[in-house]
Amino acid sequence: MRRFALILLVWPGILAADTFRPLTGAQILDALSGRTLAYDNGATQVFEPSMATQYFSGRPSSGRWAVRDDRYCSIWPPSDFWTCYDVQSDGTRIRFVGEAGDATVGVYAD
Repeated sequence: MRRFALILLVWPGILAADTFRPLTGAQILDALSGRTLAYDNGATQVFEPSMATQYFSGRPSSGRWAVRDDRYCSIWPPSDFWTCYDVQSDGTRIRFVGEAGDATVGVYAD
């Protein structure tokens, strides 16, 4: 019984810890267009309103981004394959969630 009571006491804290909410296509555009995100690995990414994107991690990499079916999608030449992610936000952080459930979190740097 004590374990059950302890679980009930801890459970609200666990739920509150993950405050990310899914974004719609329009919200993704608002959240990213003209913004810069900083990632835990020291990299930064700029999302231009022209739909160009620059990723800086030791050396710059240029790509394109789009919103398709309420998902963020990007392409990084020389590849011609678009990769799409669900996008979530908690107001100050953006989380990109891939097909396999892998997640990358960026913090607004601007």
